[in-house]
Amino acid sequence: MIKIFAVALNQHDHNTFDGVWHNERSRHTRFKHNLPYHAEAYGHQFNTGDTRLIEEFAKEYFKKPREGVLSFSMTVGGLKPIKEELFNTILKGHEEILDFKPKNLWDYYYKDDIYYIDHHQAHATYALIQSGFNESDILAIDGIGYNFRCIFIDKDNQIKDLSNELPIGWLWNHMSKLTGFGSLGASKLMGLVGYGKFSQYYYDIFETILAGEITEKKQPMHGLIKVEEYGKPDLAFTLQKFTIDKIKEYIYPLKTCDYLCVSGGVAYNGYMNEEFTKHYEQIFVPPAVGDEGQSIGVYQHAFYMLNKMRVSVNDWGGKEYDYDGGSKDWNFKEIAQAIADGKIVGWFRGRSESGNRALMQRSILADPRRKDIKDVINQTIKMREDFRPFAPVVMEDHYENWFDTIGGPSPYMSRIVKVNEDKKSIVPGITHIDGTARIQTIHTAGAGLRDTYELINQFYQITGVPMLLNTSFNCQEPIVETPEDAIRTFEKTALDILVINDRIIRK
Repeated sequence: MIKIFAVALNQHDHNTFDGVWHNERSRHTRFKHNLPYHAEAYGHQFNTGDTRLIEEFAKEYFKKPREGVLSFSMTVGGLKPIKEELFNTILKGHEEILDFKPKNLWDYYYKDDIYYIDHHQAHATYALIQSGFNESDILAIDGIGYNFRCIFIDKDNQIKDLSNELPIGWLWNHMSKLTGFGSLGASKLMGLVGYGKFSQYYYDIFETILAGEITEKKQPMHGLIKVEEYGKPDLAFTLQKFTIDKIKEYIYPLKTCDYLCVSGGVAYNGYMNEEFTKHYEQIFVPPAVGDEGQSIGVYQHAFYMLNKMRVSVNDWGGKEYDYDGGSKDWNFKEIAQAIADGKIVGWFRGRSESGNRALMQRSILADPRRKDIKDVINQTIKMREDFRPFAPVVMEDHYENWFDTIGGPSPYMSRIVKVNEDKKSIVPGITHIDGTARIQTIHTAGAGLRDTYELINQFYQITGVPMLLNTSFNCQEPIVETPEDAIRTFEKTALDILVINDRIIRK
């Protein structure tokens, strides 16, 4: 089979080579939102220290014709830093790529072992192939990135561009900046949803903005929207309602089957994803829905078109690390008992997860029964805003007893659901102020997660609660990648215990 080196020219991304993804550069540099170049992430993955630019790597890769394919997508912003070098080397004579506009999911540009697909095709392909659905509607909607585009793809793979009708990502981006959270702070703004109430004032403004009657050029939003008077929580609540209303208005009428895949930055909106479960029999949201999943999508697209086969990737397929420090003298029951006694644990197991959510391989774990745990972790470990909530990781066999949802399991923490009324007082640590939680379900067959399942099971045997509080293992930094990263974060925070594979470190 043809080997494929896949890369997306974005600000933060994996590389994908021959079906294996390699963590984004920021995990290695320890700086959030770190800019390219992606070849550095590739070099780190194999401990080569190789920081050559993408085009230098690719030129060597293509020494012998037909041994490999360079597959890629790009964003407008991500293209700028390397446009000159890239187009003067491997893409010389391929300028027509900039005019490529697909009408079908499986359209592509291919010439001289250069394979290019559109940014949103990459989002859509990744979601569809990872889902395993034979057929599906697909929604690819950007939070911040490629012109805030939104496309809908029906079960026959036909693309409908809804960017003008539904620039929801653009709206969240601007409201995030307006409220002081910055252009990458939509998740923070979403954390305020539970604290707010509906505001007709905000809703009318959102309608006017979406109609194109208000733009930054025509009238600055900072001068129009009176956030100080009407409040950030009400803005967040109303924007969330507005988002769901517009999804119902524009997406639901396009439905062509009972299955839906969602990708792009806006797919991190858990309230929206839960709404989809009321209209579709089954939905799928992959773990790396943002631009960090682009290279996986372009790899999958190229592989399918060149080999006529679908291939998924391991969502927990990061690099595995050895660690010789600490003590081996521990067991799952002991750690579960420590958590039940109030200890907070840094959990580092096996290969890292894809995407920017902690999926139990690089996690901080705590007792969800503690009323004060949110404040303790936010103030002494995460060092972030007090209103930011935490998620539960729950045994799949038990989630229906604790959460009110018809959407089935949620292995990638992609949906925000209601906590059952009789359970809210039992698990206040993971219950948001509006009675919701962003759930992650886990089962014994989950790749790389058997140890974690056993830990939760032991906690369940001790407490009767089949879940733990789970948040990403970091402190105002990218999620830890190496044992050294984990130790540094452990030492500078109020974590009590650090587990690295089969080793344990205590304070």
